[in-house]
Amino acid sequence: MGEPIFTVPNLVSFVRLAAIPYFWWVLLGQERIGLAAALIFLIGSTDWVDGYLARRLDQVTELGKVLDPVADRLMIASALIGGLIAGVIPAVIGWLLIIREAAVATGAVVLSGAGRGKLDVRPLGKTATFMLYGALPCFYLDAADILPWLFGPPAWLLAVVGTFLYWWVAGEYAVDIRNRFRSVESSSTNQEV
Repeated sequence: MGEPIFTVPNLVSFVRLAAIPYFWWVLLGQERIGLAAALIFLIGSTDWVDGYLARRLDQVTELGKVLDPVADRLMIASALIGGLIAGVIPAVIGWLLIIREAAVATGAVVLSGAGRGKLDVRPLGKTATFMLYGALPCFYLDAADILPWLFGPPAWLLAVVGTFLYWWVAGEYAVDIRNRFRSVESSSTNQEV
């Protein structure tokens, strides 16, 4: 019998995923930038909840290992792309993060497609994600003219540091991918000898 799908942590991840279309409607349909910021913060703040519950309740599943990063990536991508469309996220930050996401996603697909496994989430990547989950709603609140003196500076600080760390981890992923392909080439060469 397979592992359960409807565990408490997986349900938290499903709720996070279900909230993303609502975010789009609030941002672009209603043009309520302040509420969109609150949704980014709310969805982002639950990022650690599903993982914590999975470990605490001994309900770690393969599905959960996929759902958690998918929910993270979709929310960050939504906040970035939506923010670029709405003129909320500075273009330099938005495009650097989108290019990084596309590169890592491509690497993960190539790795998986070649049967070399998947990229494991790194603690530094989780830290960068946490920082970006702080930066993005701050940019939104600044754009909504909600205490810009309070939210503008942390938005830039968290975004610059988070983006740097995000790219650093992307470099580590590139090394991981290269090493996995090299180890396969080495074992193939050794078998031919």
